[in-house]
Amino acid sequence: MEKDKWIVLELFSGIGGMHRALEEAKVDFTVVAAVDINTIANDVYQENYPETSVWNRNIQSIRQEEIDCLGVNTILMSPPCQPFTRVGKKQDLGDRRTDGFIAVCEKLISSPKVERVLMENVKGFETSCAREMFIEKLQELGFHCREFLLSPHSVGIPNSRTRYYCIARRQSFLGLINEEITTELPGDPGMRDLVDFIDSNAGEEYKLPVESIGKNCWVLDIVTPTSKNSMCFTKAYTHLLRGTGSVFCPKTDEEVRNTFECLSKLPPEREEYKKLLESLEMRFFTPNEVAELMGFKGGIKWPDNVSNRQKYKLLGNSLNVSVVQVLINLLAM
Repeated sequence: MEKDKWIVLELFSGIGGMHRALEEAKVDFTVVAAVDINTIANDVYQENYPETSVWNRNIQSIRQEEIDCLGVNTILMSPPCQPFTRVGKKQDLGDRRTDGFIAVCEKLISSPKVERVLMENVKGFETSCAREMFIEKLQELGFHCREFLLSPHSVGIPNSRTRYYCIARRQSFLGLINEEITTELPGDPGMRDLVDFIDSNAGEEYKLPVESIGKNCWVLDIVTPTSKNSMCFTKAYTHLLRGTGSVFCPKTDEEVRNTFECLSKLPPEREEYKKLLESLEMRFFTPNEVAELMGFKGGIKWPDNVSNRQKYKLLGNSLNVSVVQVLINLLAM
């Protein structure tokens, strides 16, 4: 293999966000194995990358000798975030879902052949004991680390999804002086309008069921074609209305404001109230629109047996490809 070629082991690989970021970045690479225990995510990964070996295994079962035999010099990973979230009770290293991550720290990154590591996790990881263990282990092994808290806004994408990232390599980072956690990326990409990510041919099945919303319309995060932001889409999107992601309205901001001003003067049980909501033509984002906002340019190939609900769940557990692409390029500098 060429000396500068990245031989990649993709851990907690999901639907292949790291792989897509590698394709978008300026590196020569081969993903020799992608590892995840989610069989549906593995099916989606295989559909998009049929040439890659996908392992349906616990990370704990992988031995250092295995990755040494594959010639792995780069590890990319996005471990489970639940141990570091309020919903997951913030159990940190006491949560069994960190077992795979602990195994990575204890065995896999210790391989002398591994030259680079990139890790993504939820905001909140930066204050965890797991992060402290991870950074200490990397430094003990002679890696230089740079940490980030970044939103897709940093690459011009109108979506709020702030995540923790760490890039580490055995070479020093000459161009990245700041050793504190960084919240910005070099350059100003300019924020794009939401309309750039909208499919004008979205089907009726994504229409918001206004008859079941009623007074709950006030908790919706409604965005329009000129919006410069949208909420983070979670795995419960479309299943729950509040706090799981934005809904799209093709009207102007002024039309939305005027409509809600009229709604404020009516009881929700009135027929006029329902008609006003219907006039906004609100709908859920399609899975591929969500994918586009998460940096999957051109969308994702979905196996025929994957339902929309499963697609939203998989996307909610994925990462922003465009942000990771920039970090991969920084890691390669």
